[in-house]
Amino acid sequence: MKTIGITGGTGFVGRHVTNLLISKDYNVVIFTRNPKKYNSAGNISYALWNPETEDADSTDFQKLDGVIHLAGEGVADKRWTPKRKQEILESRTKGTAFLVKMLQNHAPNCMAFISASGIGYYGPDMTGKPFTENDPAYNDFLGNTCVQWENASKPVEPQMRRVLLRIGIVLGKEAGAFYEFEKPTRFGILPILGGGRQVVSWIHIDDLAALFVHALETESMHGPYNAVAPVPVAQKLLMYTIAHVKGLPPLGIPVPSFALKLMLGEMSIEVLKSATVSSAKTEASGFVFRYPTITKAVRQLLGK
Repeated sequence: MKTIGITGGTGFVGRHVTNLLISKDYNVVIFTRNPKKYNSAGNISYALWNPETEDADSTDFQKLDGVIHLAGEGVADKRWTPKRKQEILESRTKGTAFLVKMLQNHAPNCMAFISASGIGYYGPDMTGKPFTENDPAYNDFLGNTCVQWENASKPVEPQMRRVLLRIGIVLGKEAGAFYEFEKPTRFGILPILGGGRQVVSWIHIDDLAALFVHALETESMHGPYNAVAPVPVAQKLLMYTIAHVKGLPPLGIPVPSFALKLMLGEMSIEVLKSATVSSAKTEASGFVFRYPTITKAVRQLLGK
């Protein structure tokens, strides 16, 4: 039975990835700053990993056959002050560098390093064509953060195979973007952000968890892959789809761009940005999406 380490395993995405790995009979070691907070049971155990103090239990790294790296401060959790932007960057770069050092020194049997990244790498639509993994990074905060995040794991090669999943907007029931989109509809409100025409490249949480495991198990996968569904959707259509599935009238309420800028500051750029990202390379790896369209995804998320 193989053992997989996960950083960020107690978070939204990490919980889904862990559950899927356990269902497939893997042992899972969740690396966390507070392992005593959790009870190890069955195929799941918890181990110390603190990048800030560079403290970790090396014996747990010796067990690993592969690692999934999800840890990092939430990009949309707080307003982007200079301090917050530094926290977002360093939680990814310093955390990744420390993980790589531990793997190099203490994980001789680890054969795969599967890391999160983000489609913020690409910036806004400009050419009329979907972004592919060969496109250059955009020169803004998220683009530069993703470049440094991805580069921080390069030294792990050639010791092990390295895959980078550039994740789109994650839709799940209990947290993340879908929860925020769906919540106002409970009161009959369909917020249309800006003009609502901006393209959202999204992925259902179940597909994202499955893609991490697919990347772990598919030895031919190397380098970056876009973790987005095959059919991106305009923000307005996303809201109208939620309304339709819930049986609500399609009465959108515009939220002007200037209001979003006042509320969110610089982060409003990401909310208003149109980013059409291709899933072609991911599908060519043999991955099959359970939720390729927004209607299918929303129906599942709303239990319809």
